[in-house]
Amino acid sequence: GQGGKHVDDPYFLQPMEGVDGTGYRASWWTQFYCILWRSWLSVLKDPMLVKVRLLQTAMVASLIGSIYFGQVLDQDGVMNINGSLFLFLTNMTFQNVFAVINVFSAELPVFLREKRSRLYRVDTYFLGKTIAELPLFIAVPFVFTSITYPMIGLKAGVSHYLVTLFIVTLVANVSTSFGYLISCA
Repeated sequence: GQGGKHVDDPYFLQPMEGVDGTGYRASWWTQFYCILWRSWLSVLKDPMLVKVRLLQTAMVASLIGSIYFGQVLDQDGVMNINGSLFLFLTNMTFQNVFAVINVFSAELPVFLREKRSRLYRVDTYFLGKTIAELPLFIAVPFVFTSITYPMIGLKAGVSHYLVTLFIVTLVANVSTSFGYLISCA
């Protein structure tokens, strides 16, 4: 390139002078909307992946539910419930970490090119991508908890179920964020 600008690189978009005080081609909201839309289309592009993840979750939940089916609150039952809760957390953790561990490495060349061209900021990319995948990362804990909770015989009541669902969903989303961290590293 000449003078630090990649004039000979046809894939490098030259910065536009005076477009925005930040140096980006669009406002934060426009960047966010475009990334969100592109990420959402990417999620919808592969519906089989979504179906497989949900089916896998339902099968693992059914397996765990049948192993710990109908626990009673005695000495052995409490130990078994502890084991089932451990499996709740480890399943949600590892399933979500490994689901996203290769996400950024696959998109890295496109991301770097578009970032260098100042098409969007890193925060808009991350938020758009995360929010586009959020429905799946809420559906998976919902399916898992809805199957295992009644099968194991955990504490009855909608409020107890909802608290469990909330905690499992938080664990799943924290695990997803940890997977993103590993993917970035």
